[in-house]
Amino acid sequence: MDTETYNHLLKSVTPYIERQNTCMRKAISAHERLSATLRFLAAGSSYKDLEFITIMSKQSLSEIIPETCDAIYRVLKKDFLKFPKSEQEWLQIAADFEKKWQFPHCLGSIDGKHIRIVPPKGSGSYFFNYNKTHSIVLMAIPNAN
Repeated sequence: MDTETYNHLLKSVTPYIERQNTCMRKAISAHERLSATLRFLAAGSSYKDLEFITIMSKQSLSEIIPETCDAIYRVLKKDFLKFPKSEQEWLQIAADFEKKWQFPHCLGSIDGKHIRIVPPKGSGSYFFNYNKTHSIVLMAIPNAN
């Protein structure tokens, strides 16, 4: 991610993730929160790995990452999570797939990625996968572009 994109994202999510300093401690900045979350999402690092990279506790990361993901979703959904509203929009998507990828009558391509997690207490083997790690699966359906 280039600096300009990162700064735009940071500015957009800051109102949702920024916390106030207290007399007991200094708050973790929005920049640190976003950086840790993006590293987690991009690398699939465990909270244990992130502890050493970010110098934040697993407990803090387990709150920061879901909160920041929610904030990212809130600010990006209107621009990047659109569904076609008319037949013409669906036909344009199909035309784009055929023109760009020579794949006629296609409306989306689906793929998934395992995102490593620290499993919730009492979840047993529910989040355990074939890679012998705990994860959830992130699925996406992009358009032709």
